[in-house]
Amino acid sequence: MRHYVVGLYVFTLLADFTSASFLSGIEEKLPSAFTLLTSTAHSADSVHFPFNPGFPIEAVASLAETLPSHSWEYGAASQALLELYNPTLSVFNPDAFSVLFTMISSSSITAVKALDYAATGIVLGGSGANILTEGDGAVGDPASLGVSAIMLGKANGDEKYADAANGTIDYLLNDAPRFWNGAISQRVDVQELWADWMYMVPPFLAYHAADTSSISLLKESVKQCGAYRQILRSSTSTLWQHVAGPQSNDHGLWATGNGWAAAGMTRVLATVMHAPVATDTDANANWQSTAIRSLSTWIKEILDGAMASPLDNGLLRNYLDNTWDAHGFGEISGSSLLASVAYRMAVLQPDTFGTTYISWADSMRQAVGSHVTKEGIAAPAVNPLAWTDTNPFTTGSPEGQAFVVLMYSAWRDCVTQGVCEKPSTSDSGSTVTYANSRKRAHEKMARKHRRFQ
Repeated sequence: MRHYVVGLYVFTLLADFTSASFLSGIEEKLPSAFTLLTSTAHSADSVHFPFNPGFPIEAVASLAETLPSHSWEYGAASQALLELYNPTLSVFNPDAFSVLFTMISSSSITAVKALDYAATGIVLGGSGANILTEGDGAVGDPASLGVSAIMLGKANGDEKYADAANGTIDYLLNDAPRFWNGAISQRVDVQELWADWMYMVPPFLAYHAADTSSISLLKESVKQCGAYRQILRSSTSTLWQHVAGPQSNDHGLWATGNGWAAAGMTRVLATVMHAPVATDTDANANWQSTAIRSLSTWIKEILDGAMASPLDNGLLRNYLDNTWDAHGFGEISGSSLLASVAYRMAVLQPDTFGTTYISWADSMRQAVGSHVTKEGIAAPAVNPLAWTDTNPFTTGSPEGQAFVVLMYSAWRDCVTQGVCEKPSTSDSGSTVTYANSRKRAHEKMARKHRRFQ
C-alpha cells in the first residue's frame, strides 16, 4: 500500500492500481497548489488528526459515526466522515472531479470509510422522496445521502446506487412540491421551506450536475439557493428565518438553520468552482463568475449576521438574536457548523473572507472545544428533534457531533493549505510546508483565487 499526501489530502493507493502508468497519471492530475509527498509511514492519526484542537476530536468523530438514527443524520455524518477521512473525494478538493472518480472506480467501497458508512444509512426500495431511504415526510432528508449514492454507484460499478440517485434527482426536479417562486419544498405534503434543506438538496443537485456535465442542473442548484434566500432571509437582518410554511412555520433566526444554509451553499460554491462543465465554454465560464459572486455574497450575509450576534458562554445562541428568554441558550451545533463555513470560505474566497473571519472561527472552535467532554460529547446542543426545546441537549446530538467534525476538518485543511495559522503545539510529524505567517499565506491564496472573483 502506498500513500500520496497532497497537503493533508491522502491518496491511499491499493495494490489494484499501483502500476507505474496509473501513478504517473495521478501525479499529473494533482492540483498544483499542493505539495506532493510520498510516504508509507503515516498512521491514520497523524494524517487525519495532525493538529490538537484542544479537545478529543477522535472521540467526537467516533460518536458522530455511532449516534445517527435518522436519514439526515446519516447524511450529515457521511459528509463529515468524507471531509475528515477522504478529503480528496470532497468538493473542496480543486481536483475533485478528475482524479477523484478514477480513484473511486478503482477501489472497493470499504477503502473509502465515508462510503462504507453511508451504505449503512441508505435503504433502497422506496419511491418518490424515499428512494434513497425513508424520509418521514421530508423531501430533502433522504437526498442528504445523494452525493454518497453517486459515489457508491461508481464504486465497483454498482448500478443500484446510481439508479437511486438518478431517481431522486428526477423526483426533486419533476414531482416534489414547489413554493410560488420555484423553490423545492422540504415537505412532501405541503409547500414549506426549511433552512435545513439547503444542506441536503442543492449540494446533491450540484454534484450530480458536475458528474453528468449538466450545466442546466448546475444552474438549478444555484437557482434553488437564491429562491430559498428570497423567502427565508429576514426582513430585519441578513440572517435567515428557519421555516416558511403552513405546518412548522418558524420565523426565528435559528443558529443551526443558518449553519445548514451557509454550509450547503459553501458546498455548492466549491462544486461550481471545481466542476469542469462550469468552464467548458465561454458562456458557462461567464455564468460561473456570476454564480460565484452571488453564492459568496449570500454566504457572507449569514456569516456577518452570526458574527454580529450576542454570545452565551462564548457560543452562538440557539436563536441567534434571542437574549430575552430560554430559547437563546448558547449551543455547539450552530456554532461549530458556522465556524466550519468561515474556514472553508477563507480558502475558497480569501479576498473576501480574510483574517477577521478566521479569527472569529478560531474563537468559535475554542469555545466549542471547551464544551466537549473527555468522552467526546459536545454539549450543550440544541435538541436535534425539537429545536424549540429550551432544555439544552447534553447526551450527544448526532448532527452536532458531525458539525464539530466538519469544523475540525475545515480548520485542519485551512492550516494545511497555508491560509490559517499553524497551531503552536501539534501532535503531527507531517512534512507539509507552512507559511511563516498567516498574513503572507493568506495573501498568497488570495492571489491564486483572484480569477474566481
